[in-house]
Amino acid sequence: MNDGIARKALDHRATSSTSSTQGPLGNRPPPARNRTLPFLIQRDGTWLYRGSPIKRKPMLCLFSSMLTRDPEGVFWLETPTECGSIQVEDAPFVAVELDFRGVCGRHQSLCLRTNVDEVICIGPDHPLEVDWDHPPCDDIGAVPYVRIRQGEGAYPILARLMRPVYYELAALAVPGHVGCRPCMGVWSEDCFFPLGQMPKD
Repeated sequence: MNDGIARKALDHRATSSTSSTQGPLGNRPPPARNRTLPFLIQRDGTWLYRGSPIKRKPMLCLFSSMLTRDPEGVFWLETPTECGSIQVEDAPFVAVELDFRGVCGRHQSLCLRTNVDEVICIGPDHPLEVDWDHPPCDDIGAVPYVRIRQGEGAYPILARLMRPVYYELAALAVPGHVGCRPCMGVWSEDCFFPLGQMPKD
């Protein structure tokens, strides 16, 4: 792929790191959002540039750290030198590994590693988001997402849980309630997150 965008971002990051008194953009105004960049993030988390997958992990992690989402839900790749909207088929990240920490119960921590090696723990800052009350008509229930970070408005930046991770999470599910409605869900960092409806007898 053409490394021009990544090279500019890396060069600027190296320059900015020499001064702790400036922000990530230094004294420059943010680039205008007036173009579309030839990136596509597929449902499985693969990043494509002009149709070719980005295979270099450091470059992928760099780009993912510069991803933002505007109040209309549009995804933008915002480097220090240029900015453009990109296409995302579903969620920009996928959760590929689940780690259990602590003791079983409401004080346990369920931590997820994403495809860009970011580790977050499900909890108040990174809640699970599941349309548990209206599952699709298949055998795996509603697809869970976890909030990676907040966007600029009401639309957060999410990671979709891969199916093996979902199965691991479902194995930890216990009965609970949301409002007055019984459901199955998991505890993490003293918060209960519903996964699905109670199984029928």
